Amino acid sequence: MLLDLADRPHSPTPPHSRAAYQAPRWSVLLPFFNEEACLAATIESLGAQSVPVRLILIDNGSTDDSAAIARDCCERLGLDYLLLTEKRAGKVQALQTGLVWVRTPHVATCDADTFYPVDYLAAAEAVLAQEGCVVAGAYWSQPDADPGVRAAAGRKMLATARMLPRQCHTGGAGQCFRTDVLLRAGGFDPQRWGYVLEDHEIIHRVMRFGAMRYASDLWCAPSPRERDRPSIRWTLIERLAYSALAPVAGDWFFYRFLARRLAARHLLSRSIRERAFQDAEPCRTPIAPRTLRAASHPVCG
Repeated sequence: MLLDLADRPHSPTPPHSRAAYQAPRWSVLLPFFNEEACLAATIESLGAQSVPVRLILIDNGSTDDSAAIARDCCERLGLDYLLLTEKRAGKVQALQTGLVWVRTPHVATCDADTFYPVDYLAAAEAVLAQEGCVVAGAYWSQPDADPGVRAAAGRKMLATARMLPRQCHTGGAGQCFRTDVLLRAGGFDPQRWGYVLEDHEIIHRVMRFGAMRYASDLWCAPSPRERDRPSIRWTLIERLAYSALAPVAGDWFFYRFLARRLAARHLLSRSIRERAFQDAEPCRTPIAPRTLRAASHPVCG
């Protein structure tokens, strides 16, 4: 693990920045690999959040200008951020490195090609405040979706979660945790789970300590880009087995059944880094107006 200091002087925070600074209750883990087309738009949406947030960006060995774009965007917006380099290939490895630096009560995992509305973290915090809730999940909606369409998607997510309460119904782009529970569950660990579908496996462990819940106003917009590579998702049989068996045979399902099948298909965590896209157009997610907050400290944290 390397801290990316970016040849930046370690100057003290100016007095006006200290006066305006609010200690964040949220950290965002944002791993990325060769995401120069979309990364700035994602960072802008996270920087526009209605609550203070610390961005922990993890460059997972990018060979393009993603790291420079991330640093320049955070500097331009005056964000509270930390830029790390994790050269071990794999999303789980990157998340593990980022989680070490979390010092806030709540932490969200976000994807580098996803748009987050301005109240995303505030909505997640309201869900986590519910009794017994340890992780909040977002549903997918386009930023310009008709309000009625979005409301229907929210109702569908809530209904699904009521019918299947012991399962995960959203991916890692839309998961928000109580930090203490995530750590108690073991966090992200490639020795425990080094495959794809880490977003479902981590929820399996976290839900040993409480419930996963959703809300009609908790949504985000993942990129619609299609990838020119073998699917990293589970098969229909695996999905059906998850729905039928995971609530009663969770450990067996993940560590005896699913892990062996993913290993046989060589679907390790680093498979997510394969970034060949059918649609290579840059992301053009709309960004809400915002008031810039001054950075609280140098990039070294």
